[in-house]
Amino acid sequence: MKIRILAVSLFLSLINPVNGQLQKVAVSNTVWNGVTTSKDGRIFVNFPRIEGDNGMRIGEVLKNGKVIPYPNENWNNWKAGADVNDKFVRTNSLRIGPDGLLWVVDTGTPAMGQNPLTGNASKLVSINLKTNTIAQIIPLAQVSKASTFIDDLRISGNTIYLTDAGEPALIILDKITGKGRRVLENHPSTVDNIPIKAEGEIMKDNDGNEVRIHADQLEISPDGKWLYFQPASGPLWKVETQYLNNPKISEKELESKVSLFYNTPSTGGTAIDADGNIYVSDVNLKQIIKISPDGKESLVIKDERLLWADALWIDDTGFLWIPTGQLNRLSAFQNGVNKVQFPVTIYKLKIGAKPTRN
Repeated sequence: MKIRILAVSLFLSLINPVNGQLQKVAVSNTVWNGVTTSKDGRIFVNFPRIEGDNGMRIGEVLKNGKVIPYPNENWNNWKAGADVNDKFVRTNSLRIGPDGLLWVVDTGTPAMGQNPLTGNASKLVSINLKTNTIAQIIPLAQVSKASTFIDDLRISGNTIYLTDAGEPALIILDKITGKGRRVLENHPSTVDNIPIKAEGEIMKDNDGNEVRIHADQLEISPDGKWLYFQPASGPLWKVETQYLNNPKISEKELESKVSLFYNTPSTGGTAIDADGNIYVSDVNLKQIIKISPDGKESLVIKDERLLWADALWIDDTGFLWIPTGQLNRLSAFQNGVNKVQFPVTIYKLKIGAKPTRN
């Protein structure tokens, strides 16, 4: 019997090498999809409000576990019909950039599937963590189309890279001037042509249509040479940033520089470490995989608690932060019935890697 138990334990450790090491960091009775941490230990979270409900968009998790609106209540109390300039309409992602500022993507869309509102509804907002005040607002209407859904961002120097999950494209933005341009519009690398699967089921909206989330996840290699990007259901593509950053290159020539990197699964979020390894959350199999710079895959963790692990984050102490928001269980994807089992949780996992600073 002892031999059999030992064999079972060994088998489990092989298929799930770090199972049991997930550390619960915070819980919430509102669905979240992103987390980022500062060097001094502050924790910030994003509430995507997919169904258009009112309430906090960006929050700071205090040491006692309480989540408070950030940078203040006024930025987090937008309601339909209210002014959109100095408020978050619907945020989708956040991260502390290499400049030390907290950057927030405001889609400007009242709810998932709706178009951005006019004015400065769709915008990038950076926040000074020392003063807890707004540092910069970059309107995104100039680089948007009717059904644009600005999804996520990465920053390298004074260049901001964005994904448009609604009108398939990448957006290249100058952080100083705020001016930008769209590239790779409707290219195979930015268009989601594969059904998204979560917990074994193809995701569909309440009209029975398969959910399509176009250009979504993106990462910059530690040396700043490569941009990796993909639709939510994969696969992962790459292109050298020197071509993306060149406004004189033709679209046809730029397309010739894009290459397939890895056949990733349906993905909630990604992160990249200082060695160039990309961590990918597989929302269908409830696991995190790691893809090396030479395209080799290894399992980081497989755990039933990873219910739609979303935007990942690597901190300075070697932890991978994993927000699990159960987004696929929201009523928007469950025939109008909310099947989220609250509370939702943010975990962290020691991976011994360092973050990239670009």
